[in-house]
Amino acid sequence: MNKPRLLNRKEAAEYLNIKHQTLAVWASNDRYDLPYLKVGSRVFYRQEDLEFFLNSRTIKRG
Repeated sequence: MNKPRLLNRKEAAEYLNIKHQTLAVWASNDRYDLPYLKVGSRVFYRQEDLEFFLNSRTIKRG
């Protein structure tokens, strides 16, 4: 069984090339449908969810 790669908020923000505070704001106001896991006070993002998030926002013109 493969465990999903979990990234903390700082790592996830780096992966998306945004500030970690931006992810906190998105989570608090439900701006995007970006799933996250909350374990106690810690927040984690699955790398596969971040990839899906980026792919779903890819704009193809041509």
